[in-house]
Amino acid sequence: MIDITPLPHYFTPEHEEFRASLRAFAAREITPHVIAWDEAETFPRELYGKLAQLGVLGLGYDEAYGGTPADLFFHIVVAEELARTGGGGVSASAMSHSIGLPPVARFGSAALRERVIPPVLAGEKISALAVTEPGGGSDVAALKTTAVRDGDHYVLDGEKVFITSGMRADYITVAVRTDPASKGANGISALLVEGDAPGLTRTPLQKMGWWASDTAHLRFDKVRVPVANLLGEENAGFKVFMTNFNAERLSMSASACSYAEVCLNEAVDWARERQTFGQPLIERQVIRHKLVDMAMRINAARGQVYELAYRVEHQLGDPAQLVARTCMAKVLATQAMQFCADQAVQILGGMGFMRGTRSERIYREVKVMMIGGGSEEIMKDLTARQLGL
Repeated sequence: MIDITPLPHYFTPEHEEFRASLRAFAAREITPHVIAWDEAETFPRELYGKLAQLGVLGLGYDEAYGGTPADLFFHIVVAEELARTGGGGVSASAMSHSIGLPPVARFGSAALRERVIPPVLAGEKISALAVTEPGGGSDVAALKTTAVRDGDHYVLDGEKVFITSGMRADYITVAVRTDPASKGANGISALLVEGDAPGLTRTPLQKMGWWASDTAHLRFDKVRVPVANLLGEENAGFKVFMTNFNAERLSMSASACSYAEVCLNEAVDWARERQTFGQPLIERQVIRHKLVDMAMRINAARGQVYELAYRVEHQLGDPAQLVARTCMAKVLATQAMQFCADQAVQILGGMGFMRGTRSERIYREVKVMMIGGGSEEIMKDLTARQLGL
């Protein structure tokens, strides 16, 4: 096997100690249950509390709220190790606070932060992000959900779709248009909506993959939200969500590399055990070449992810260039994941078509990785704009 372990200059002994702890936890508490949770289309809510006790949920948040100081590479470790379980749906919902909570931490009032952040980091409450709409897809600037000021409340009307943890989230960070006359990125705001708000209805969605993740269609019918739940300045929310997306895309890139590695490892194990015409499958040159192609793509993608994370952590480079690199990393990593999933299923043959193999599940889940957080096409177009092309 080609060595695809992390380089020491990216990860400190503290990172690796945390990695070992999380890997052991995942092997004990998640991996054995992934198939059953997928079939049940849910996982126990108690998992949030267990992840909180391990320190996973609080990484990077202020200690005053129950968090733990952490650099970007601790988040990379979490993305990689949860992906090693091969259960994308579990990882997506279990870590939905990583996209729902940052706008609260960065832009919420002191009172809002004190009320919302601690129970989420303790695993007692669930946070989600609601940006995508039925007619907008990856185009955030096209959103139509409105929030009209009425005294000390906003009145929300509209829809959101494909919302991770949308069914059981207690706090939902929602992108709204507070200036109905505005167009594009102007007039957008961020609001925190309580999960039990009157007028909010949720409908579960059936998906090709991520079965264990609850994914919802949200409808807001005259939902009243206190003005105190505004995150940042009114009509200046576009920047809030764009900042959020960059972190999400980097995390997804790291995850994609690990999912690709899961497929490679399963394919190698199968090729060593499977006998064809009196020889192990791995003795066939065409199979070895497939495995090498998989390893090459993982190496290339992971190298770009690590370099990007280092640049972002140390603020090296022009911000526009970092955005471009983030978009390119997501495209490269998810393409590697797609390639490796496809090749692994091909190597496993009939078994690769059977539910229960990790490669089969990842094969179904790769598309949400290539679409979620910004589709491949949007990523390339955004890269071109940031590079002045």
